[in-house]
Amino acid sequence: MSRFKDEVLQEALELVKLYPEARSATIPLCHLAQSVDGYLAPDAIEHIAELTSTTPAEVHGTASFYDMIQLHPVGRYVVGVCTNIACMLQGGYELLEAVEETMGASVGETSEDSLFTVEEVECIALCDRAPCLHVNYRYFGPLDEEGVKRLKSDLIEGRLEDEVPSHGVISRIKRSAPELIPLEEIDELRLVEDEQRSSRMAQKGGGDA
Repeated sequence: MSRFKDEVLQEALELVKLYPEARSATIPLCHLAQSVDGYLAPDAIEHIAELTSTTPAEVHGTASFYDMIQLHPVGRYVVGVCTNIACMLQGGYELLEAVEETMGASVGETSEDSLFTVEEVECIALCDRAPCLHVNYRYFGPLDEEGVKRLKSDLIEGRLEDEVPSHGVISRIKRSAPELIPLEEIDELRLVEDEQRSSRMAQKGGGDA
């Protein structure tokens, strides 16, 4: 995707409307782009900058801070294996080896069928079910080699379609954002922000004079 188009663009505009300032929609828009392409493409970064009245550098800087936003093409399923202390003591590295062998990709690589990208990650807060992993940030554990094989089979056969989305968490963002800021208050909040910003600029200009 070079830029948001048609229905996706309309969805992007609706997301922007959920926030008093357009720049606050940066992360949701990144997830929207990722939900389409599987990663945040350079042209999508430029379009997000236009929609949020920021710069591509600002969008890239924000996106690069979050592990959940991919800046390079990845497989349909990103498999992140935790090797932090709790998982390590319970066989985290053995689980990682099983994932690499089963999914057909080493850490940082994508399988030839473009289905799986394997990552080694820090704690995913599932210590009571170590060793564990996430698939597109849906969590599974404890797992052994046989469990990994079953997980792969379930993913390929579509038995986890409702539980594991292909990419992004845009549906969760759309569910929660309206609760944070009622749509009917958006225009009023923007007017208040504009007035406050104009007042600050006027005061600053008067002080410099």
